[in-house]
Amino acid sequence: MKHTGTSIIFHNSKQQVLLMLRDNIPTIPYPGMWDLPGGHVEPGETPAECIAREMMEEIEINVEGCTLFRSYDFSDRTEYVFLKQAELNIEEIVLHEGEMLRWFSRSDVENTELAYGFNLVVSDFFAALNP
Repeated sequence: MKHTGTSIIFHNSKQQVLLMLRDNIPTIPYPGMWDLPGGHVEPGETPAECIAREMMEEIEINVEGCTLFRSYDFSDRTEYVFLKQAELNIEEIVLHEGEMLRWFSRSDVENTELAYGFNLVVSDFFAALNP
């Protein structure tokens, strides 16, 4: 049975997206790969509640006011992808999960394999930003 996940595309005025480098632990999915921040929806939780909880747990960022970009029906899950425009200084973010954060341009993402099939999601975002 498929699970439900949420993720968020933080984007800034330079048309960059924020990605998280996953921990390099061999027992987790996609170790050491770049990923969108997010997580699994818990029973009784809405996708919006999930992304708010996950961002407080992972990076201590309040994402109130984020908007749903799209939902995706992947082979292993249904993924709800949210958007939040933010001029975040990654050096000031308290990171509780993952190894590091980095801003990526469209071309950076095109040349980087992302975890969980998120290249499609980020490509869709950039296409919507600059049709």
